[in-house]
Amino acid sequence: MVQIINQQKKHKIRKGHFRRLLQKLLTLYALSEAEVSLVFTNNISIRRLNRQFRKKNRPTDVLSFPLGEKGINGHYYLGDIIISVPQAYVQCGRKKNKLEKELERLAIHGFLHLLGHDHGSKMEKEELRLKAYFGIE
Repeated sequence: MVQIINQQKKHKIRKGHFRRLLQKLLTLYALSEAEVSLVFTNNISIRRLNRQFRKKNRPTDVLSFPLGEKGINGHYYLGDIIISVPQAYVQCGRKKNKLEKELERLAIHGFLHLLGHDHGSKMEKEELRLKAYFGIE
C-alpha cells in the first residue's frame, strides 16, 4: 500500500501519479505487499525533521525514514519518504514544468534509502537505471 500526503499548498501535486510511481518501484523490487508513505511538505517542517534526526539546522530536499519490519497487523512497512516541495522547486530552477520531474527524482532517491542504499557509486548507478526506466532526465 502506498500513502501520499500533501502538507503544502503552494504547488499542485498529482497524488495518483506518485502513488503509481511508488507502486511500480515496490513491484520492481518484489515488495508489492509492502507499505510506504510519501509526504510532500514545506521547508519549515523538513528543517525541523532534519534538525531533530540529523542534527542539521537547515532544510533539505528529501529525508527517508526506513523501518523495514512487520507491524502488529502483520503488514511489512518499508518506511516514510519526506520531500520539501519548495526545496525541489528551487533545485529545478523554479520551472513549474520541471518540478514534477524533480519530485520524481527525489522520490526515487528516498525510496533507495528505504532499501538501505547509502550515497555512493552503487546508489548513483541504481538511480540512473531507475530514472531511465521511468523516463526522468
